[in-house]
Amino acid sequence: MPERGGESSGELGTSGKAPLHGCPPEWQAFQPDIMAVNVRIPTPLRKLTGDEELVQVQPGTITSAFDELQKRFPGIRERLLDEAGQVRRFVNVYVNEEDIRFLAHQDTPLKEGDEVSIIPAIAGG
Repeated sequence: MPERGGESSGELGTSGKAPLHGCPPEWQAFQPDIMAVNVRIPTPLRKLTGDEELVQVQPGTITSAFDELQKRFPGIRERLLDEAGQVRRFVNVYVNEEDIRFLAHQDTPLKEGDEVSIIPAIAGG
């Protein structure tokens, strides 16, 4: 049975997102994509992402997120991972403000709504 908003419960709207029931149709565009993981791209890497600061990937792990980033933005993996496939020493990765080195490293699970921050270390003197 259709609910307010013209779409039945559990179905996806034309945007591919679950409808905001009881809201005017024009509000549907403002619904965040809660099915994704947000990855914050640091300024030095944005030339690879077409200047996108926030990129969305599917839930999984840090490894799967980096794989997805590489497929969409070729060359980004080399900036994040060393030859052994480990996060480079000068790159810090956080999931919801927690350093992955204190979680499960690259096996850290990512669920819907999580935020991954990639922070390059800054050296100076």
